[in-house]
Amino acid sequence: MNARAVIGILLSLCIGLLTACSSPNTAARLPSDSPNTPNTAISYDDVKGSGLANQCPQLAGSTLEPIAIDTSQFYSIKDFCLQPEKFLVRSDSPLMKRQKGEFVDSKLLTRKSFTLDQVRGEMQVDSEGYVTLVGKGGFDFQPVTVQLPDGERVPLLFTIKGLVAKTPEPITNLTPATRLAGSFNVPPYRTSSFIDPKGRGLAVGYDAAVGIPIQADRQDFYQQNNKSFEVDQGSIILQINRVNRSTGELSGRFESEQPSDTDFGSKTAMTVKVQGQFYGRIEPKIT
Repeated sequence: MNARAVIGILLSLCIGLLTACSSPNTAARLPSDSPNTPNTAISYDDVKGSGLANQCPQLAGSTLEPIAIDTSQFYSIKDFCLQPEKFLVRSDSPLMKRQKGEFVDSKLLTRKSFTLDQVRGEMQVDSEGYVTLVGKGGFDFQPVTVQLPDGERVPLLFTIKGLVAKTPEPITNLTPATRLAGSFNVPPYRTSSFIDPKGRGLAVGYDAAVGIPIQADRQDFYQQNNKSFEVDQGSIILQINRVNRSTGELSGRFESEQPSDTDFGSKTAMTVKVQGQFYGRIEPKIT
């Protein structure tokens, strides 16, 4: 074997070794449900920027066996999650004459951070068999901004704070036909320490715009100057369509209606209809 052949073999080995050492470990970045790597956990890089963190868990398997409800038992709701899919706004804008007073589809401007997740609550059953779902806290609000077809932007606080939803009739178990309806509280979009571009605020800032102190009491500026922190009300319907008796999981569709933000009373609220899917897990409460 001549020297030229020996040098060629050595170069081939070196290039192969360098390629093997420098190639990235792509298997570690594959999702855990990949058929090639079934035991690999999803890493932070897999979730970052993908929108997976904004999705509610999916109940893939559904059984025909209902989840029994005992009137003598207390229940807890865990991992309750609501994922919006549509934001419809009822607008009376003069630029939308054909759709005036109707709900119109809007464009979501908020990034993928509008899902309510890790909400906890209780499921109570009274002596007559009516089931009531009561929200107790968690990540139960998200600031959202949508845009109407005419370009107007509508901010709202998507929330289910203080949720109380009840079945319309007595039931003994939770099935794919179970429906709950109720109401919740809608706090203002911003906190009381927020000040507007003219320096006016509810708890801090000026009482009126600095440039027009003489006209501060004019009716045209009354709402902008006299801000108020009011909690409004919203309504919601939860329709269960899947249950899993062995795990206590349930999922379905929801539709809620709530007012948009009023900027502490300086604007007229619009009615926003939110449609999407929900997920939750019920288990007996340990007292």
